[in-house]
Amino acid sequence: MDASIPFIDIKPLFGDATGERDRIDGEIMAAAAAPGFLLVSGFPPEVPIGPKARAELLRLFRLPQPQIRKLWRRKFDPSQPNLYRGWFPLQTGFLTSKEGIDLGADVAYGPSVVRSDDLLCEATPLPPEDALPGWRESVAAYYRGMERVSQALMRAIARGMGLTERYFDQAFDRGLSTLRLIRYPIRGDTHLAAERDPSVWVNHSGGRYYVTGAPHVDSGFLTLLAQDGVAGLQARHRNGQWLGVPPIESGLAVNFGKVLERWCQGRIKATEHRVIGTGLARMSIPFFYEARADAEIGPLPLAGAVPFEPFFYGDHLWATTTKFVEFQGMEALRKPRRG
Repeated sequence: MDASIPFIDIKPLFGDATGERDRIDGEIMAAAAAPGFLLVSGFPPEVPIGPKARAELLRLFRLPQPQIRKLWRRKFDPSQPNLYRGWFPLQTGFLTSKEGIDLGADVAYGPSVVRSDDLLCEATPLPPEDALPGWRESVAAYYRGMERVSQALMRAIARGMGLTERYFDQAFDRGLSTLRLIRYPIRGDTHLAAERDPSVWVNHSGGRYYVTGAPHVDSGFLTLLAQDGVAGLQARHRNGQWLGVPPIESGLAVNFGKVLERWCQGRIKATEHRVIGTGLARMSIPFFYEARADAEIGPLPLAGAVPFEPFFYGDHLWATTTKFVEFQGMEALRKPRRG
């Protein structure tokens, strides 16, 4: 088995049906099955990709701490109204060491996607426009661009499994997709973290490194990741080997989640990944393509599909989200829509 991360130019996905598009569909399905990670390029001009686009979004981290504090989630500041969206400050002594913000669909679509009866659909706290002129517009454009790329990949997956290419579209229409901006600082708490979990230190390719992003499998469908040029992201290949996922200037890393693996009857694999420290601070911008809260996930019309009890995606998302340190203790704040 080839232990490498495939690189695919997906430009044909944004055009009409051709033999070239069919070939790319096949390459995506092969990469999704093993190793479950791929690197992609070839986006339409209106999709903002590259160093300039990343730097524009990451301007947020330059704000003074008092302004960032106003974006904190309620778990970290009880005076704040927002529970799901917003800023998570650095937590020391844990296997994962990062800070950042989770931005929802309202950054692109405004209050039309905000609902008061479901905390997963709450408004995203944002800095005032005069604090970061033009930033909100850039975030909206990036969010919509990532949606377009994600939709193109999901249509390729649908075709690759013999479904109509728009089979998944409705489930994701103005869904719960999250744009996350992350900073992984140089760790200064490894002694404390190692007391809690010795696996904070790992050996790789003859070197000893600290973990800054705990090994995990994404819980949803697919993730698009822009990296800032600092290495450290690794994916576990099917043979057990940890592979570096290199940052590429004008491309994205793509991986798949557990719900998509289950939905597709294992034809697509959710892949474990982690981030190790290289002695440099690291910035990354993942986009988690998520279905609507009320999207029902049930067996697909595939030959030999194994039945499972359908569930609402919002119920699954909250149950898995509250296992992460940033949300622990909040489980009871949202009741399942299906008991």
